[in-house]
Amino acid sequence: DLNIVGKRVVRSDSLAKVTGRARYTADLKFPKMLAAKVLRSPYPHARILGIDLTRALKVPGVKAAISGFDTLGVKWGVFRYTQDHSMLPTDKVRYVGEDVAAVAAVDEETAMEALSYIKVDYEPLPAVFDPVESMSEGAPQIHDAYKNNINIHVHIDVGEVDKAMKDAYLVREDTFKAAGEAYAMMEPYAVVASYANGYLDLWMPNAGPHVRAKALSNLLKMPLNR
Repeated sequence: DLNIVGKRVVRSDSLAKVTGRARYTADLKFPKMLAAKVLRSPYPHARILGIDLTRALKVPGVKAAISGFDTLGVKWGVFRYTQDHSMLPTDKVRYVGEDVAAVAAVDEETAMEALSYIKVDYEPLPAVFDPVESMSEGAPQIHDAYKNNINIHVHIDVGEVDKAMKDAYLVREDTFKAAGEAYAMMEPYAVVASYANGYLDLWMPNAGPHVRAKALSNLLKMPLNR
């Protein structure tokens, strides 16, 4: 007798959410907490010629400002097709909205002001907007290490494919397309981090906590148990 499948189950957090008592990431407050903001790329593809943080660092209340040049060489990708992923780019940006620099300040307004003073010198490059066209010969090369922009090719056969095709009443060969999917949370994306006594605590909306933990372990050179 199953206690969940086939039965009406009340979510444990439903009442808190519908009554406005649920706590989300942005509700968390800690003593001496700083606000961080990220500067993002306005270009789909561009070479980074230089990043100047000088004016941002001089804004009163700013505690830190970093770019990829402060973390050069640190890779944090978890999957085999993202293992060369840097926290912040130093050579190129490859999509609109890619993280370029970050600021931490005493409050959100100060952090936003500091972002406006970060100077990034870009050289716009030809971009690709269609996945099929991006794999054709002569298409703009987004990732220099991957010919025709193909990072990895995965071929999956499950079961006796040839026999199934042979015995099938009808075989249709075509190219099938589906809309992109992304999980959604009940809150805007936000992260709260607290570091104390060698341990890092994180609060964030996400569907893959173990992947996030491994990525941060790679990035910060911290053991997973911390």
